[in-house]
Amino acid sequence: VKVDNSTLNTGAAVTTTLTRAQSGTHFNINGTDDIVVNMPALSTSNVGVTYSFLVTTAVASGKTVTFVLPGSSVSNFYAERGQYTTASYPRVASSGDTLTLAAITTVGARVELMCVADDGTNSTWKAYIAGSAEPTLG
Repeated sequence: VKVDNSTLNTGAAVTTTLTRAQSGTHFNINGTDDIVVNMPALSTSNVGVTYSFLVTTAVASGKTVTFVLPGSSVSNFYAERGQYTTASYPRVASSGDTLTLAAITTVGARVELMCVADDGTNSTWKAYIAGSAEPTLG
């Protein structure tokens, strides 16, 4: 596993697009400002690509960390969401191409993503999200 302590851990606003070459990388996240993580462009080569993320500085008030699938309404996250502050664990959402960690998501929240299907036109990603604040999927 490669650990990236720089791309999303700057304390400033970041927008980045991940590549297939970064598969298997763990990213630490500083949530001081808005972060947008775009998944790789649609390609049959994406199947099996994985990334993991850990919030090391809480997501600040009024800020978000957003993961975006390629295309518009052609890809889906299938997500299991563990929210530590409720008894409704786990929660499952079955559609949406944008996954957002809300403001006040605390240190220790984590996201694991894996591409399970991509035909070059549509993709499906498995997502596991655990944290103190309810993430949104839309």
